[in-house]
Amino acid sequence: MKVIHTIDEMRACSRAAKARSGHLAFVPTMGALHQGHLSLVRAARSRSEAVAVSIFVNPTQFAAGEDLAVYPRNLEADLKALERENVELVFAPLVEEMYAPANLTWVVVDGLSQRLCGQSRPGHFRGVTTVVSKLFHIVEPDSAFFGQKDAVQVTIIKRMVRELNMAVSIEVCPIVRDPDGLALSSRNAYLKPKERESALVLHRSLEQTRALVEAGERSCERLIEAAKQEFRAQPSVRLDYFAIVDPETLEPALRIESPVLVAVAAYVGNTRLIDNVVLRA
Repeated sequence: MKVIHTIDEMRACSRAAKARSGHLAFVPTMGALHQGHLSLVRAARSRSEAVAVSIFVNPTQFAAGEDLAVYPRNLEADLKALERENVELVFAPLVEEMYAPANLTWVVVDGLSQRLCGQSRPGHFRGVTTVVSKLFHIVEPDSAFFGQKDAVQVTIIKRMVRELNMAVSIEVCPIVRDPDGLALSSRNAYLKPKERESALVLHRSLEQTRALVEAGERSCERLIEAAKQEFRAQPSVRLDYFAIVDPETLEPALRIESPVLVAVAAYVGNTRLIDNVVLRA
């Protein structure tokens, strides 16, 4: 496994790996790797002999007062985990390598980037799409692998790729959960034991929504109200949003008549967590 810190070397190594294997699969991450990340690496490995992973805590997707300074970082452990997965290339640049001192160029998917998490975290998705665009231009992968847990992000990245005619296939892999249902996240490391127990309300609200839909409920207003009631019973968790939207446009749905994305974000203590499920009528 080769660990690379500069753009020029990463581009050269990616092109060499792609020429040798015929296909380069890519998994972009911010490190603090868990089994969810590693499931993406394994999916990439199933598609390609050559797999590249990036580890970069992207500062432009964090707003002032968010957790950039304390975001979990453990490069040594991450590299050991990736080596066990037979990853060929790891791109771990410094911020100064990725951004000019006064960066003026941004990639924005207008409209979509202001919905759901984008409304709660203004500028967040501008940072995400900018850094993912940069990584795609540097690594030049044939396919890139993302987790369904970041469903809103995935929708926005797919739109960016399509409208900017990027030659990369976006592959979406299932959410990986702990046995009790909590979606794996690097931010779970922040949770104290009681907070972690409280955090299960996110998954519980989604499963309640699924059960109601399976029982015949089609009104999104009633489904959202039932979910909010679940959060009212867990006052230690502050709901950011519970939304039912079209998976492609992220526009609110009124009734369950076609596939919908049910997405939730909430604060457990100071930790913001997200989760989602796709439901069909």
